[in-house]
Amino acid sequence: MAKDHDEQGPAQYASPPCFMHELDPAFQPPLSDWTDVRRWRKAERERLIAARLAVSADARTAMSQRIAEGLDAVIGGIAGRMVSLYWPFRGEPDLRPWMASINAHGGRTALPIVVEKGQPLIFRAYKPGDRLEKGVWNIPIPAEGDPVLPDIVISPIVGIDPASYRLGYGGGFFDRTLAAMSFKPLVIGVGYELQRIATIYPQWHDIPMDRIVTEAATA
Repeated sequence: MAKDHDEQGPAQYASPPCFMHELDPAFQPPLSDWTDVRRWRKAERERLIAARLAVSADARTAMSQRIAEGLDAVIGGIAGRMVSLYWPFRGEPDLRPWMASINAHGGRTALPIVVEKGQPLIFRAYKPGDRLEKGVWNIPIPAEGDPVLPDIVISPIVGIDPASYRLGYGGGFFDRTLAAMSFKPLVIGVGYELQRIATIYPQWHDIPMDRIVTEAATA
């Protein structure tokens, strides 16, 4: 549906591509140009999503709870603050119980909405019980409401590198949205430890997360 964000911009690296990571996930190949980076990112997305989906539902539920506890520790007092979350998709951490907790403690929550390809997301306020409709990829979105600007953006990751650069689904929506916002929110990437990788080969359009929270650590 969306234009692949990874089609944007050139990159220069010294060596030809190699796909040894298919045998050894810790191996990171030197890449020679943007076509190679884009191809590598696509393959890495597929590998990481498959690994995430291979984790049992019960284990993911337990990990999601630990991630929620880590978010509480990172954010602190939530009253009066607007937090954008997401509707879980393809094995992502399910933070919907934490969303209810935010509202119960005086905060507000929102969900991101794809308006059209190549454009920033918008956010609409949402709390459990509000009416939803199907959005892109059939992901539920708030059915009504004016756009809001969150103070905190929780961004699911497909992969994350040591410099907190996020590998997403390739549409570029989060990077484009953060670049267009009128002020800088606190941006927290959430995912599982198994999604840590050595690099995503960041480019000019990639924006690092401010903090990372997994089931095992916060950074």
